[in-house]
Parts: sequence; structure tokens; C-alpha cells
Amino acid sequence: MAITRRGALKASVLSGVGAAVATTLPSAAWADTDPAGTAAVDADKALRLLEQGNRRWVRHHSRHPHEGRARRARLVGGQNPFATVLGCADSRVPPELVFDRGLGDLFTVRSAGQVLDGSVLGSLTYAAEHLHTPLLVVMGHQSCGAVGAAVEAHRTGELPSGHIGGLVAEILEVVESTPDDGEDFVDDCVRANAEHVARLLREDDELGGFVTDGRLRVVAARYGLEDSRVSWL
Repeated sequence: MAITRRGALKASVLSGVGAAVATTLPSAAWADTDPAGTAAVDADKALRLLEQGNRRWVRHHSRHPHEGRARRARLVGGQNPFATVLGCADSRVPPELVFDRGLGDLFTVRSAGQVLDGSVLGSLTYAAEHLHTPLLVVMGHQSCGAVGAAVEAHRTGELPSGHIGGLVAEILEVVESTPDDGEDFVDDCVRANAEHVARLLREDDELGGFVTDGRLRVVAARYGLEDSRVSWL
């Protein structure tokens, strides 16, 4: 059958649309079929998944997995995150974006400066005991305001008033024990604080048991605002 000029043009347009759909569908499909998303994994694999996701984030190649309709429906019945992240409340450091993960992948707890209190410890213990996450990441970040306030208090001898002062006091111990002999004292304290909190969690009366018997690994990390990269401490 002869193809008219108008028919050829229509076919060309439709084939172009089809090509566009073909190039976008794999990414959308991947978002709901990533086999590693909530499968049971050990600490090594969980760490690799986070490293891979952060590399995508750094390169501006984020896949934004597990955001689709099927994933949302699947999670109505429960959650099975593969890692816990204790991060700062800072709006520039959302763990799901930094590690390019989606709904149900990460159990996130956030407090300024990763400061521990009863609710934070209870949340982290819940993740280990009931959700069985094999990895707990304590992630500080470059230019942390809470750590910066503790450095300022250390240098001036004056704590902020009220609730902020109480928070800063929790970080001050780390600042006072960190040598002030580097190029960026605040960043040195950020790293030291993340490692300090990770150590406290490993030694905690409840969480320490999960660490001792190998059910949980606790690692410290630092996120760079300038390069978007997570470095493991």
C-alpha cells in the first residue's frame, strides 16, 4: 500500500515518540525493580550500595530508585531497609539523595551534629533490633553549624543559651580533645565528632551487643558539601 506524504510524516513523528519512550522507560522501570533495594544484605553489601549511590550522586547520574507506584504499594505492608544512617539535621545533607536511594531503602535518623539523646538511641536500637539493618553509618558533614558553634564556644568560653547550648555542650568535649593544628579546625572536629559518636554507639549497652555478635557494623563518614562526596573515616 502506498504511503502518502502525510502518512510518512505521521509515522516519523510516532517513531520519534516511541524512541523517546524507549529511552525513558528503562530508568523508570529500574526505579521499581532494583533487585538490591530491600533484599536482605550484609554490612559489606550495604556499604557497597551506599558507595555506588554516592558515586552516582557525585557524577550527577542519580537514578532516584524506588519512588514509583509499585514501590509505594509494596511498602504499605512493612519496611526492610538495608542500612541505618545517623546524619545531621542540616537541610543540605539528605541521606536518600546523597546515597541515591529511595523509599524503604534507608532508616534515617537526623539530629544536629549527630548528637545522641534518648530518642535518637531508641530509634537506632529499633532499627537494629526490629528491622535488622546490618550497617549503621554516622555521617558528619563539611561546614556543620552545630560543630562550628561548639568550636566558637571552645574559643570564647561561652555557651549559647537554652536548648542550643545543651546541644553544643554535647559536642564540646570532642572539640576540646581535638588538636587545633590543622588548616581547618572545624572540619577536623566534624571528622572527630563522627568518629566519637560511632565509638559511643559501638560501646552502648544495647547497641554494643549487636556489634559484638556481628549483627551490626557501625562506621563513621564525612560528607563534603563542595564535592558531594562521602568519605569513610
